[in-house]
Amino acid sequence: MIFGRSERGKPPVEPVTLKILVAGGFGVGKTTLVGAVSEIRPLRTEELLTEAGRPVDDLSGVETKNTTTVAMDFGRITLREDLVLYLFGTPGQERFWFMWDELAEGALGAVVLADTRRLEDCFAAIDYFERRSIPFLVGVNCFEGAVRYPADDIRRALDLDPDVPLLTGDARDRESVKTILIGVVQHAMAQAARRRQAVTT
Repeated sequence: MIFGRSERGKPPVEPVTLKILVAGGFGVGKTTLVGAVSEIRPLRTEELLTEAGRPVDDLSGVETKNTTTVAMDFGRITLREDLVLYLFGTPGQERFWFMWDELAEGALGAVVLADTRRLEDCFAAIDYFERRSIPFLVGVNCFEGAVRYPADDIRRALDLDPDVPLLTGDARDRESVKTILIGVVQHAMAQAARRRQAVTT
């Protein structure tokens, strides 16, 4: 079906749009995740790493990475004719964090991608969404060769609230990413329902 069209004889459908952020540390797989599920060619704002950035770009654990996102990644998924999901990947490096407020505007929820080799790199994203009461889950990107830890150990290391979902997956795998995104939407809807209930009681 062509986006924005409806059945012959019916007026065009104006779709409801949902916005999900994909955040986390440098080199954790945000660009890869967006590209794995987007139905369009993802908009990417990657630039080559340079010698000038070497003092501030920590490549520990991602020594083979040679590009970085300097603005955002953008992808789209049409769930139904009347429902479209937009994905916005945030830049992972501290010097680009000033863009997060703009990207977070109107977001339904967020995925914080984590790499067990560099868990501390996702603390800033977790803190950001907690302070702004934006529903989020943590998606542990299972890199080849990385040690697999029990979910409870990861939760304790990240000091996650009990109601924050934690899922493991592979940012390269479409089905794995779909599971993570479904988890974000379900978590956001559950939080919204709890807030509504609190207001009416």
